[in-house]
Amino acid sequence: MSKNNAFPRTAAKWLKTFAVAALATSTIGLAQAATDKPLKLGTTAAFVPALEVAVQEAAAQGVKVELVEFTDWNTPNLTVAKGDIDANYFQHIPFLENANKAGGFNLVPVAIGIINNVGLYSKKHNALADIPVGAKVAIAGDAVNGARGLQLLEKAGLIRLKPGTGYKTTQADIVDNPKKLRIIELEAVQLARALDDFDLAQGMPHYLKLAGTIDPAKALIFDGQDQKVYALQFVTRPEGKDDPRLQKFVRIYQTSPAVRAALDKHSGKFYTAAWEH
Repeated sequence: MSKNNAFPRTAAKWLKTFAVAALATSTIGLAQAATDKPLKLGTTAAFVPALEVAVQEAAAQGVKVELVEFTDWNTPNLTVAKGDIDANYFQHIPFLENANKAGGFNLVPVAIGIINNVGLYSKKHNALADIPVGAKVAIAGDAVNGARGLQLLEKAGLIRLKPGTGYKTTQADIVDNPKKLRIIELEAVQLARALDDFDLAQGMPHYLKLAGTIDPAKALIFDGQDQKVYALQFVTRPEGKDDPRLQKFVRIYQTSPAVRAALDKHSGKFYTAAWEH
């Protein structure tokens, strides 16, 4: 009887081993197929030049990346949340926190990028001391970038804010406005074209460069390079944070000499590589 059962038992054991091996091979194949799909990364025009270089570098290393360019700051998070693209790169943590709350998203930052300096610009006045009483001042209309504009006005000595409000500062936190500035909030991407109509405007050098409205170096004051809370982030869904395509692309963006050269050429002295600080 043991002889009669020996073959079936051996065959069953062999079939089980074969099935496990086949399953493992299938799993590897599916994983390989997933990594062969292009990583879809959303961004906005200001960040495209350096990202395009990173895409070329990634392709040379076997990682396909497709850039998806947006013209507003709301759609990139919505499309990641819906799964239409894999990740985005255009926002800092305060903006992401606000977007998650407002949109009911659960998006997460996975890697840090650059800090873009922000300044106060004027076509009508050559110095902060020249800003008149009752001047019209434009700042960003979204909650977090508006707070950054208010902090910049305080750094310039034009207003005083309630202590400790940080990136959640609003105009309600202004405790002193000696020049009676009329602070008007605009959509952030419109600030670059507000300088003809305002005495002073918050400006983002990369957008000013694209708009060609003023030399980005001619800010009356910059907010400095110590604002790490405003560093851009690579953002994705929780299940995508370990995506090897995204991880490799981030490494290329942070370490490639060609990408750094593109950042220097496009952004000049108006950015800081936050991962180095």
